[in-house]
Order: sequence, then structure tokens, then C-alpha cells
Amino acid sequence: MAADYILYGADHSLFTGKVRAYMRYKGLNWEERPASRDVYLDIILPNIGAPIIPILETSDGQYVQDTTDIIDFLEDRHPDVSVYPETPLQRLVALLLELYGDEWLMIPAMHYRWSVLDQQHDFVMSEFGRLSVPEASIEEQIAIGERVSKPFSAMLPNLGITEDTIPGIELTYLALLDQLDQHFAQFDFLLGSRPSIGDYGLMGPLYAHLGRDPVPKALMQKRAPNVYAWVERMNGPLPLSGQFLAHDVIPDTLLPILKTMCSDQLPDVLDVIEHNSAWLQETPGGNIPRFLGQHQFTTGPVTGKRFISSYAQWLFQRAWLHYQSLDGDARVAADTLLNSIGGRSALNVTIHHWLERRAGQLELVEGQSPHF
Repeated sequence: MAADYILYGADHSLFTGKVRAYMRYKGLNWEERPASRDVYLDIILPNIGAPIIPILETSDGQYVQDTTDIIDFLEDRHPDVSVYPETPLQRLVALLLELYGDEWLMIPAMHYRWSVLDQQHDFVMSEFGRLSVPEASIEEQIAIGERVSKPFSAMLPNLGITEDTIPGIELTYLALLDQLDQHFAQFDFLLGSRPSIGDYGLMGPLYAHLGRDPVPKALMQKRAPNVYAWVERMNGPLPLSGQFLAHDVIPDTLLPILKTMCSDQLPDVLDVIEHNSAWLQETPGGNIPRFLGQHQFTTGPVTGKRFISSYAQWLFQRAWLHYQSLDGDARVAADTLLNSIGGRSALNVTIHHWLERRAGQLELVEGQSPHF
């Protein structure tokens, strides 16, 4: 039987790992194809307009880009056993942790791939080369990987990964491993026995880079075996199984992780929102560049500079919109939670310029602000 969906991606791709795990859990009729050089030229560039993965192709000829859009597209088509909790607090936490994984954990993921490249050079380079030219010899693939991977390794300074910030990046990541290890000693997934959108946000960095590249994989297996077991569960799920915790419970083991997110990432996001707003005031109706210069950021005890990622606002809006829609007891409960983790002021920020994605382009545009 022909597949309903084709996922074009790569084993070493952070965001492919996120969608692959989701599609396995949903038990869909699909297949994965490597995004080789020919696939980029013949399929991805003509239909997406940019050399980016993963890409979802449907049997009726639709193409969807961006992992959050892919998951939402498939959730609309296959709503049974949703990865979005229906209860207010769990949905809020799931959306926040998707943002944390997608945007912020890219920092340790890229550090542990490229800053220690001398310890895993042939593995990483052969992965890039094999994707580009699968029929080449291993020696040729390593040589090709050295060439095609240069744009990725060159991203480190823009991500804020420097000699000055690496100690803070590693300290914060090791703390995260310890916190998640304690959590997954008690729970199969973040919010119970069913994976949520938050699990898939964390899965991207914690698998393709941090749970698969030799150096960080060995670190995870030794320091946080319960996290590595979670990675394996995510990659080999029992489709459509499990439940979220009853009574909208948020495990106490998640609170330290959420506190770190609120102290480190949310100030970065709020500054992104201000820069996006200023750019749109000067260029109304324009396509916002993916990156708007650099700004200061904090990770653990250190500060540095990194690029201003306009996309962070778009992901943050999902959690913000859910929170703003709450009222009554649900709003009180959400405020209590947010006060305990230091996130209430961020979720009450006024967003003057709402952002949305437009099909066929990577850049964000201004959309219609929601009304309550």
C-alpha cells in the first residue's frame, strides 16, 4: 500500500527527530526518505523554496514545512489520542516546553556536536556526507561532510557558543540532565504515560545531537540513563497509547526545568518581541528576517551575545495565546503555577505585533492579533 505521507529528513537532523517520533506514535501510514542532494534539487527547493528539512509530502501533493506546522497539520487529520493535553495547566506546560526544546536547547545541542568535533569527527562528517551522496565511499562521505557542514559549525558564535559561555552552557545542560533523569525515573513522559507536544519539543535536541552523537550520547547514558531510556521510548513508542496525568497535575519534578526556562529563555523571547515590533514599525507589511542582529542572553551564571531569532516569538505566541484564553479557576491555577516558576510577567506581556507563518516562505509576517 502506498504511503499516505513521506517525510524527507536525516538521521542527524534535530528537527527530523522531533517529527519522526511523533509520526511513529500516531501509527500513521508513512515512510521516511533521506534528503539527499537530488531530493533537495528535485523536491525540496521547487516546493519549499529553501534548503531546509524536514519536509512532509502528502499523497495528494501537499508539502508542509516546519515541525510545529507538520505536527498540527497531522493532528487535524488524525485527532485521536492528541499530543496536546486538553486540560489548561498541562497544555500550558507542554507548549512552554516545546518552545524550550525547539529554541533554547539548540544551544547545548550545537555545542556538544561542534565544540567537541575533534572527538567525533568521522561520525559527524560521515553523517553529513552520507545524506548528501549515499552511494559514495565512507572516505568520500567524510570529505563531502567536511564541506557541506561548514555552515552549521559556523553558527556557533551566532548561537552564543563561545569560550566565555561554554562553561555556563555545560553547567545548565548537566543540571537539566539531572532534573530530567529524576523526572523520568518516575514518569514515562513529561505529563504521564502519553507523550505531549512538550516531549516532541525536547526530543529534537535530546536525540539527534545529544542522544546520538558519540560524545554527548555517552554523557547522557552515564549521567542520565533515565533520559536515555526516554529517548528510546520516544523512538519506539506503542502507537496511540497512554494517558496524561489525571486532574491536570503538573509533576513537581518539572518545576526546576520550568524555572530555568523562565529565568534564561523568556527574557530572551521578550527582547525578541520588542525587536520584531520595532522592525515592523519601520517596515510595515514586510517579511521579518529570521535574524535581527544580536542581543545579550544569559545561560546559568554566564552572559553572552547571540542572534535575535524572530521565530522565537511565533512559538511563544502559542503558549501566550493559550494562557490568555483562560479564565476563572483555570486562570487562577495558571497564575499560581507561573508565579512559582517566575513566568507570570512574561505570559502577561502585551504583544503589539502578532506574527504568523505564510505558506511557501521561511520569513514571518505580521498577522491579525487575537481578540478576547
